[in-house]
Formats: sequence, structure tokens, C-alpha cells
Amino acid sequence: MVLQTVTSSKSTFCKTNPHARSWYVVDGKDQVLGRLSTSIAMLLMGKNKPTYTSSQDLGNFVIVVNVDKLRLTGNKVGQKHFFHHTQYPGGARLTSYQELIKEKPERMLYLSVKRMLPKNKMSSRQILRLKMYKGSTHPHAVQNPVKLEVIS
Repeated sequence: MVLQTVTSSKSTFCKTNPHARSWYVVDGKDQVLGRLSTSIAMLLMGKNKPTYTSSQDLGNFVIVVNVDKLRLTGNKVGQKHFFHHTQYPGGARLTSYQELIKEKPERMLYLSVKRMLPKNKMSSRQILRLKMYKGSTHPHAVQNPVKLEVIS
């Protein structure tokens, strides 16, 4: 990041450097979905950096392994439902989170994080930096990701 001062005002803005993005790896084993999602959303937005600006995309890459071992608190597994509509008459679809965990655990984490990001054009670029894998291995070892411990 390079701080550049605009000559017409006293405001200081950060000049974006795409090579300054960090890579983090998070183990999702026995982590609570909501608590993990909030910390992932903060990293994707770049709020952990001192140069954070809401108008610029300064976020990091986040790799989540063991997505299939995430957990929900309380009775949400049996009671909570994922609603989807096909935009056709009578096209409402309800799927319980119990089925969603078995079939598509990545979808559950993806939707949770996406709904925590700002509702603007930057969120579509930020969510692309989230990489999720069912097992404990990932193909991003070349980027030397930093292991991040999330307290749940």
C-alpha cells in the first residue's frame, strides 16, 4: 500500500496494490458457522488492515478446509431451512440445513459469508477470494497461507 495525498484537499487515500493481498487458511473442524463466517467476512473485506477504506477493495484470500465438519448451535440443524425460489409460479424450495450439510456444505458457508458482506458491486469480487474445501488438503500451498486460529 502506498499513501498518496490528493493536492486539492487534505484527505489521504490509499493506492491499491493487488500484490499486497495476504492468504489465510482456516480449519473449519468443530467451528460454529456464524462465528467463523464473521471472521472470514472481515478478512475478505480487509478490515484487519490499518489502511482499510470502504471505497476500495483491499481484502485478503481465505482458504477454509474441513467445511463438511462445521457445526450449528442449538436446534438449528433440524429446524432452520434454506429458502430458494426458482422465479416460476409455485417454485418455492425449502431445504433443511441437515440436508444442506450432507449435500453441499460449501454452499452453507458461502451463503453465510456472502450475506455478511456489503451489498454493493465489491462484494461479488470479495466473495471470489473465498476458497472452500471438504477435506483437510487444499491446492494453494504455493501461496504460503498463514494458519489462522478462530476462537469459537
